Amino acid sequence: MASAETQDGVAAVNRALGILGALAAVSEPSTLAEIAQATGLYKSTILRLMVSLENAGYVTRFRDGRYGLAASAYRLGLAYERQNPLRQHVLPILHDLVDRGTESSSFHVVHSATTRLCLFRVNSAHSTLDRVEAGNILPIHRGAAGRVLLAYSADPQRSHEALRRDGYALSRGERDPACCGLAAPVFGPTGELAGAISLSGPAQRFTETAIARMRNLLLRACEDTTAALGGRAVAPAAPARPKRQPA
Repeated sequence: MASAETQDGVAAVNRALGILGALAAVSEPSTLAEIAQATGLYKSTILRLMVSLENAGYVTRFRDGRYGLAASAYRLGLAYERQNPLRQHVLPILHDLVDRGTESSSFHVVHSATTRLCLFRVNSAHSTLDRVEAGNILPIHRGAAGRVLLAYSADPQRSHEALRRDGYALSRGERDPACCGLAAPVFGPTGELAGAISLSGPAQRFTETAIARMRNLLLRACEDTTAALGGRAVAPAAPARPKRQPA
């Protein structure tokens, strides 16, 4: 039988990454108690791991005893952007969508088996907005963007056939009862899923007329983004053939 470490990774590494995730999820430095509450780890465990994280430059301890991310975390972000030129291609298209009068535009990528990450966000000009910001980690099984990411994953479920055929998803109140969203996929050079562009906002503005207009703009934007990334779209899924009954 495989050990727990080979199945789920190295426990100490997972805990250290959990600490970094907790620090990244807030806008201000955190106390030891706050980190313990966010991670479920004992304070003594956190303190031991903090020594390695501080020595590697990923965490810093301030004079008041609170902890925050340090320069090595920023270095990782810069390295990610160098290796994945998404910002220069995606952000102008998100801005263009909003300039054309859509709801707020976002670009989401898979974060884990159960979560997605909002990588970029451009708020609409409307006075009321849905509560999403760049850097937010959201559930992958709820919301239009999440369903798109699942539908075009390496092992899509049978229930995603309609979404793959239509090429977009519409959600009403799945993540937030007061909000709606539209999303469609963006692909990379070998046809792999690069992410999903979504348009989201308060439900009362998602009329049938608005949805139809935004859907056309969204699909065109996803085609343009795919082309800018040197990608190619995946062909729509063919309808499943009914099983033949034995004679």
